[in-house]
Amino acid sequence: MASLARPASQSLRIVSRRAPRALASATLKPAQSASYSLLARAAAAKSAPRSAVQGVRGVKTLDFAGTKETVYERSDWPLAKLQDYFKNDTLALIGYGSQGHGQGLNARDNGLNVIVGVRKDGESWRQAVEDGWVPGETLFPIEEAIKKGTIIMNLLSDAAQSQTWPTIAPLITKGKTLYFSHGFSVVFKDDTHVVAPKDVDVILVAPKGSGRTVRTLFKEGRGINSSIAVWQDVTGKAKEKATALAVGVGSGYMYETTFEKEVYSDLYGERGVLMGGIQGLFLAQYQVLRNNGHSPSEAFNETVEEATQSLYPLIGQKGMDYMFNACSTTARRGALDWAPIFEKANIPIFEKLYESVKNGTETRKSLEFNGRSTYRQDLNKELEVINNQEIWRAGKVVRSLRPDYKPESE
Repeated sequence: MASLARPASQSLRIVSRRAPRALASATLKPAQSASYSLLARAAAAKSAPRSAVQGVRGVKTLDFAGTKETVYERSDWPLAKLQDYFKNDTLALIGYGSQGHGQGLNARDNGLNVIVGVRKDGESWRQAVEDGWVPGETLFPIEEAIKKGTIIMNLLSDAAQSQTWPTIAPLITKGKTLYFSHGFSVVFKDDTHVVAPKDVDVILVAPKGSGRTVRTLFKEGRGINSSIAVWQDVTGKAKEKATALAVGVGSGYMYETTFEKEVYSDLYGERGVLMGGIQGLFLAQYQVLRNNGHSPSEAFNETVEEATQSLYPLIGQKGMDYMFNACSTTARRGALDWAPIFEKANIPIFEKLYESVKNGTETRKSLEFNGRSTYRQDLNKELEVINNQEIWRAGKVVRSLRPDYKPESE
């Protein structure tokens, strides 16, 4: 796109000529402070008042492109109400990976009674101690944490949930609540052998992002969006509990789904445009550019850097049509012509992918690979292949030229 005859520091700035005005006008407003982050409360008094356009926030029915859906917002659960609701509960968070870290710290900062259960003296135990969880007070071996908890938040990896279920299941006794953040284990129970006890509520809160994002947005006073679902409602209060817990772990708003739809859409999306598909498209475009004589820097800029730094943020802010309108007439015309061609070519691939998710093929592949004793070594080999691909090696140099670049060691 930009001529590489210019100095590198100029040619590699990807505030593209296609969208200069839009980027200037679409600058994100400062994040609003939310009462649910105790860490952000100090800033709340100084923040600007909310726009009247937002109106009253709470449970509402919204029209999503012609389909009415109910959305739940955290204003229905003021912090005092949230703490009172769970005053007699102990949230036993099992596993301290990405989601365990984010959800656990958020719930703790929201004043809820949280304990963590992980393998004693393992890496997760060490990380939990670093985050302020105290052995014997708020940090316990898994079995002990489950016995102490009233709400059992099973945030182990999918493979680990399957492997540990014979030990965990007898401890989830009548009166407890079983909580998941992914429908994987119970939906694909024929493969995972995770069959929930019949006498407990089984609920789901699935944040739409990584645990790191769950934590970051909470600390900013914002909150991630999450889906909620009920697998089993013994008490008649399962959905209410799920909604309150979603707020407790840092959600800003929630929408209803089912365990089945959550896991199907989640596995499908990760393998599609969120991760697998985008890696495949990036590689394909980059390789064709390189095969036609374009330099690595030019190929990376036209494939990844401009997408992630200039154009994709515009989609996130105001939609695809806004991004198209922000670009040049030539770019716009080409995109409009080629979009349906890509759609037609990809629909059969996505249909094949969805069926592979729904029939359990993806589940079985995941359980086999992630359950290996050599899982970490095997995964690192595959990730190292990606790390060593020319496109991503070139990307490291491009990123180093950004004005706000900070070395990874900082």
